[in-house]
Amino acid sequence: MTDHAQPLVFPADFLWGAATAAYQIEGAAGEDGRTPSIWDTFSRTPGKVRNGDTGDIATDHYHRFREDIALMAELGLPAYRFSIAWPRVRPGGSGPANKAGLDFYDRLVDGLLEHGITPVATLYHWDLPQELEDAGGWTDRSTARRFAEYAALVAGRLGDRVGAWTTLNEPWCSAFLGYGSGVHAPGRTDPAAALAAHHHLLFAHGLAVGALRAELPAGARVSLTLNLAAVRPRSDDPADREAARRIDGLANRIFLDPVFHARYPADVLADTAGVTDWSFVRDGDLAEIARPVDALGINYYTPTVVAADDPADPAPRQDGHGGERSPWPADQGIRFLPADGERTAMGWPVDADGLYELLTRLRDDLPGLPLLITENGAAYDDYSDPSGAVRDPERIAYLRAHLTAVHRAIAAGAPVRGYFVWSLLDNFEWAYGYGKRFGIVHVDFASQRRTPKDSARWYAEVVRTGELRPAGPPA
Repeated sequence: MTDHAQPLVFPADFLWGAATAAYQIEGAAGEDGRTPSIWDTFSRTPGKVRNGDTGDIATDHYHRFREDIALMAELGLPAYRFSIAWPRVRPGGSGPANKAGLDFYDRLVDGLLEHGITPVATLYHWDLPQELEDAGGWTDRSTARRFAEYAALVAGRLGDRVGAWTTLNEPWCSAFLGYGSGVHAPGRTDPAAALAAHHHLLFAHGLAVGALRAELPAGARVSLTLNLAAVRPRSDDPADREAARRIDGLANRIFLDPVFHARYPADVLADTAGVTDWSFVRDGDLAEIARPVDALGINYYTPTVVAADDPADPAPRQDGHGGERSPWPADQGIRFLPADGERTAMGWPVDADGLYELLTRLRDDLPGLPLLITENGAAYDDYSDPSGAVRDPERIAYLRAHLTAVHRAIAAGAPVRGYFVWSLLDNFEWAYGYGKRFGIVHVDFASQRRTPKDSARWYAEVVRTGELRPAGPPA
């Protein structure tokens, strides 16, 4: 239920913003010393991305960043979460820094600060330099050390002006979609490789936390962003509950336990024993992974509903991620079910209660740890009408419902400190190409014209007042 009679007032210091990712918006794929990432290679491989789309131009943010900053300022956004392209800053993944690449982020950060916008930097949003993938990618532990070196280079250049840092964005996607189902770059389909990549991503996070602490001023904040899942069994049947336990382990506890408790869940190790022997975990790794962080970022879009497979049900198994291979190691006997209710253009059910469930779970499991909603939003089939306006009432309803859930979680004691809408701009939506629009700002990809949607104006008013006001009657 999302209707309320009185405005919902957020804390005065609540951090509002919007988020993007480098490969999805920057373009300039071959300019100023940038070398290919795994997403350049993947998107140029026939059949991997819808319509053969690539991020070569994207929204041309590399050349239009001043226009985009001005747009953020017009909307009154206090903060902007962006990612830094590893192959732009350290071409090939190792060796000296690329001055032209760092200069771009210098200009971006300075432009944000000039407009009173707080920069929030993410070091890795999936654009691994291709040369490192050629040497083993995230299945090779040396990639983690290269990542820590890269983190130190970026922090050394921007750390005097950027006070909020995220190491990795959604390592579940990097490991399980990239190395398990193959629907994301680099496109491998090996469950053992997915688990090795998962561990080395977390090892990279821990090493990068240490590198950032060494470079940044004492007051800087370091975090990790996870796309944790609200996992629900279809029923109370013991077999369905067992399916939910197994997927909760692979979606949530396989990250939370090592990062916050320096251990892997015993049940997950047992569940995956037929996939890998976990010999890639070495002495000292878990202590490194569990270096303290200042906050946890949460990306949430839709819940995950599971059940035990029913041999009498002829419906095909689904994993919710569009691939022919499952991203989940050791998920035999589990069926992923579509939840009931309204859906976005991605086919994802709209269910804000899942966000509330996650936030209150983290309140209990990680008491006192500040939480940030680092991504939340929805894709709809937006278009510019004859007047030039972009009407998106479905997105406004989605955001309203989820902000209501955030407010409810805060009232229940969850230490949620901020919210970043996904996304600022329509952009390159990974394997979906340019066919899915998540932005609160419409982008005509042919002309690169930016048009704030109705949702942008609505969100700007929420940000300006710090209040979520009751929904009015339908227009």
